[in-house]
Amino acid sequence: QVQLVESGGGLVQAGGSLRLSCAASRSIASAALMGWYRQAPGNQRELVATITTGRSTNYADSVKGRFTISRDNAKNTVYLQMNSLKPEDTAVYYCKIVNIWGQSSWGQGTQVTVSS
Repeated sequence: QVQLVESGGGLVQAGGSLRLSCAASRSIASAALMGWYRQAPGNQRELVATITTGRSTNYADSVKGRFTISRDNAKNTVYLQMNSLKPEDTAVYYCKIVNIWGQSSWGQGTQVTVSS
């Protein structure tokens, strides 16, 4: 099973930017889907953005125009560039990979805190 390690979280002021990284323990070139999800205290985990093998992307309405997901297959890494951050973006952000057989793996999460 592939291992995922997220990094890049931290504390930032509203309007600021962060770039999250998700490094996989093996090749992601054949991964059917990779995505970022987030979970705020008391809330369910929600989709933030996904990217397919063909680099098609999908975003939650709340982050469209502010966040960008990308993947670097050579580095086995998926990124989430987050701009114009808002306090409501505060959450633990998780990376997920889905292989061609529909099996999924999650990372351990990275905390993002946006102060007002």
